[in-house]
Amino acid sequence: MAKIEVVTDTYLVGIGVSPGISIGEINLLNQRTTVDDLPIMPDEVENELERFRWALEQAREELLEIKQTVSRKQHLREHLYILDTHLLILEDEMLIRETEKAIRGLSCSEGALKKTLLNLRQMFENIEDEYLRERRSDVDAIGERLMRILTGEQQRSISDIGQKALVVAHDLSPADTMQMDRERVLGFITDKGGQTSHTAILARALEIPAVVGLESISSLVYDRLPAVMDGTNGIVILNPSEETFKEYLKRKQAYDYLEKELHGFKDLPAITTDNERIALRGNLEMADEFPAARKHGTEGVGLYRTEFLFLGRSEAPSEEEQFEAYKEILAGMQPHPVTIRTLDIGGDKIVSHLNLEHEANPAMGLRAVRFSLREGGLFKTQLRAILRASVYGKVRLMFPMISGVAELRTCKRILRDVQDRLTQEGIDFDQDIEVGIMIETPSAVLLADFFAEEVDFFSIGTNDLIQYCLAVDRGNEHVAYLYDPLHPAILRAIKNICQAANERDVDVCLCGEMAGEPLYALVLLGLGLNELSMNPASIPRVKRVLRQVSRKDGVALVEKLLALKTVKEVSSCLDQEMRTRLPDIFDHALI
Repeated sequence: MAKIEVVTDTYLVGIGVSPGISIGEINLLNQRTTVDDLPIMPDEVENELERFRWALEQAREELLEIKQTVSRKQHLREHLYILDTHLLILEDEMLIRETEKAIRGLSCSEGALKKTLLNLRQMFENIEDEYLRERRSDVDAIGERLMRILTGEQQRSISDIGQKALVVAHDLSPADTMQMDRERVLGFITDKGGQTSHTAILARALEIPAVVGLESISSLVYDRLPAVMDGTNGIVILNPSEETFKEYLKRKQAYDYLEKELHGFKDLPAITTDNERIALRGNLEMADEFPAARKHGTEGVGLYRTEFLFLGRSEAPSEEEQFEAYKEILAGMQPHPVTIRTLDIGGDKIVSHLNLEHEANPAMGLRAVRFSLREGGLFKTQLRAILRASVYGKVRLMFPMISGVAELRTCKRILRDVQDRLTQEGIDFDQDIEVGIMIETPSAVLLADFFAEEVDFFSIGTNDLIQYCLAVDRGNEHVAYLYDPLHPAILRAIKNICQAANERDVDVCLCGEMAGEPLYALVLLGLGLNELSMNPASIPRVKRVLRQVSRKDGVALVEKLLALKTVKEVSSCLDQEMRTRLPDIFDHALI
């Protein structure tokens, strides 16, 4: 195939999912399998069903073999759960049932599978939660593996790369990523993917720079094409000029130096210059992630999402299974606390065993605590598991998406009923377990003073709070530009929440993406926060800022920002303030 002419300094912008700057030549992997939906005759149905079932078994054997290989790599053992998820997808009733139904409708195996995958992808597209929406990439990865087996196509393997290179592919499955040799793969770039895909999570764990979501880069490039990638800012430059090469070489050297410096902050406390201690905690999905979290100096878990336990399976997890999962993370994080959020799931999430109904507006429908209150048995089982695990570490229990006091009191009454039952059964649990709520709706902001009389702590979920307060769907490309943490209304909302909490001696944490942005650290300090929870990899950067500023400076800055009327004014003022105050940190080529 003839090479495509790539203009010098062709800039492409995607999603930076794993930080770092890499410079090298491209190694193109063709990961796309094309299939035709060929009709079959009635007497061919049984044969096609057998072919599909054989492909399922072959895919299972491949994944088990990869899992066995990966299990020998110490740095990847904690991520084996991802391969377990893919093995579960191979057993998914909907995947199997719908594909076999299409085969019986006289489609060949490949065509039938293609139809099923398309339907599943459309279902995932409607999911509101970004983390859960990105689980579509796991289904896609399994679909691609099955298609390859059915068609007999031979793919270039990522493990076959013989020299240092930037890997480019339409998409990379977690299994592909796990087989990367960090000495040979300088970074990877894909058409598909998002910040919370399992491939992105693995890239961060492996500390391999990555840019995803470029849509068509795999059709633009060829082997040995020189390129620069910036996984921090999501930039890829094809065929860089000598000037661009030298510029990014300097940036890479500066970035690598900064990384070494940040590593020295891991074990230091986040104490401001006026001796204020700020707790920096991690947002986690499962216990397997806490070794990496500790590596970055986390002081416990500010948000443990329990949804993962309920996904990719044909039945709800038992009380015992949940208990073991909570126990593991509590014991592993001692002596630090772990805030466990009860199930935040609903009509916008795909969990086949819960038989959730389709909703026109799932973001405001039967989700989170509303769903838990409707499914009382499921809710009580989860509360029992959390309470039983509470004797193995410091646990804080949190209810999501609370919008009114009556709703909170109902949750607390059910919790007391579960506690009474455990007492009657002679089962130990923490009698003084702290109970809190996520504040992520406008009504919760307005009622913060009432809620402060009812709970031990608040956790501000800015991802949803911003969306609901500004009436902006950040996944909608037409209005996503309006989604901004520095909107004056958001700053005022956080200020009101902190004020209500501090007046009643209630702890308050912020656990949205806003917490992990170093540029916002002084603002959050000035708003009155004493605890921030974020992607663990962000902790050293945020800590570095907090150790060079004071609460007094933060209060003065917030006073100035709250007087401004637009996002542009606030953003410009903050940027100038932080560049002036900490010029060594806020060089945007590095942060």
